[in-house]
Amino acid sequence: MVVVIRDEEGQLLFARVKLPDTVPRLLPVRSERAKHCFVWIEEVVAANLGLLFPRMDIAECHAFHVTRDAELVIQELESDDLLESIEDAVWKRRFRAVVRLTVKANVPAHVLDFLVENLEIRREDVYKVDGPLDLKQLMQVHELDLPELKDTPHTPAPWPAKDKRDESIFNLIRNEDTLLHHPYQSFLPVVDFLNQAAADPQVLAIKMTLYRVGRNSPIVAALLEAIKSGKEVAVLLELKARFDEESNIEWAQALEAEGVHVVYGLPGLKVHCKVALVLRREAGGIKRYVHLGTGNYNASTGRLYTDLSFFTAKEGIGQDATDLFNFLTGYSAKRSFQKLLVAPINMRARLEDMIRREIDKHSPASPGHIVFKMNALEDPGIIELLYKASRAGVKVDLIVRGICCLRPGLTGVSENIQVRSILGRFLEHSRIFYFRNGGQEEIFCGSADMMPRNLNRRVETMFPVENPAHVRRLKYEMLDAYFADTVRARVMDQDGNYHRVRPADGMDPVDCQAWFIRRQ
Repeated sequence: MVVVIRDEEGQLLFARVKLPDTVPRLLPVRSERAKHCFVWIEEVVAANLGLLFPRMDIAECHAFHVTRDAELVIQELESDDLLESIEDAVWKRRFRAVVRLTVKANVPAHVLDFLVENLEIRREDVYKVDGPLDLKQLMQVHELDLPELKDTPHTPAPWPAKDKRDESIFNLIRNEDTLLHHPYQSFLPVVDFLNQAAADPQVLAIKMTLYRVGRNSPIVAALLEAIKSGKEVAVLLELKARFDEESNIEWAQALEAEGVHVVYGLPGLKVHCKVALVLRREAGGIKRYVHLGTGNYNASTGRLYTDLSFFTAKEGIGQDATDLFNFLTGYSAKRSFQKLLVAPINMRARLEDMIRREIDKHSPASPGHIVFKMNALEDPGIIELLYKASRAGVKVDLIVRGICCLRPGLTGVSENIQVRSILGRFLEHSRIFYFRNGGQEEIFCGSADMMPRNLNRRVETMFPVENPAHVRRLKYEMLDAYFADTVRARVMDQDGNYHRVRPADGMDPVDCQAWFIRRQ
């Protein structure tokens, strides 16, 4: 809060009162009209400024909120100790430049001038709002025990089925590839996969990537148990995961203290892929078991985000996972993979080739069709190729939850493209890439969005889904359900504006996320 004080000579002085994060922004008060009643802490402070500035004339006070630049400045190539450098950069983040100033709409000009000057911010980075500042604090209200105002609790479907619960997870994966749709299907099999690997005397080694694991992670607990059981454990833990740096530093230190081989990342690249590799001694030799995902190894977000998990013991993907970890944890000049698309090595080229292939195979008798589901579409090269596909007559359906730099429906450019966003109870986070391929359908899933940073400056993976039943499930159940939605969907028009999709007259509304819950 900025407080304006008038001294004895009538001169105005400015003071700052910080509202710390350790104090709730909403303070409960008694009320005869409501069971739960709150007052904003800034209103309480404003009413009691005389206690902070005794015998002073308080002229006015106004709340403001600043957002600072969150980019970490790390000279990776010059750093002798990356962990130490990131610890230092995280500390300095609180002093970085202000990039946004939020104030109430009625803040006086002289107060705003004072804030702009002293915070050294541009006028175009000032946002006036008619309402409370920093609305994330309203999560405090969500934590109230008011079940009648919340979604019905959702219990994910377990895997494996009841009649196979006693069977080793390795036997199940060896017999058949498994595709799980979180949070409609439980995230616990991912944890069980690592727990069983930690306890199994035939397992020799576990290798995995960690990006955002959260606090009290059962994934890290399983890795610590594995090292105590005599397994070789190697982890690439990405210290540069934004806003998770401190948590990841703590996990890196805990894992290293127990003897885990921890790699902090690669210079100039952020490792964002989600891969776990288990090497197990079996009768025929060493067998590789792989988990690949579209989301983080985080049990908490596994209940809140829509993601896909894929388990396989197929030799091609197992060899690719081995090559990938050699690239991540040692020295490797590997430039080709049998099955996986890996950024920044071959992912962009393969995706571009598959879009061009769809154009080449398109005909009136066998029309081309591309469906991409992702969080963001920003890459100019991919966008231009999708425009080219549209001009060639290929139907392009895009589900883009967030930023989309492509414009659909432009005459002569993107008439065959539609863009929709699904915003619902769960955060849409899965990435699915479908190509009709002249009837020989291909689907890839993975960790990458279509952004320059993902394709050029991150290590990402996409994996092929080759089981025909899984292909049908992804295309004709999941993707088609998103396009049938008339509750959560918003469609972009050619001006870049979004509008809600409404059910046709006489038709019942379709909520795709509710449908997935019922289908689990």
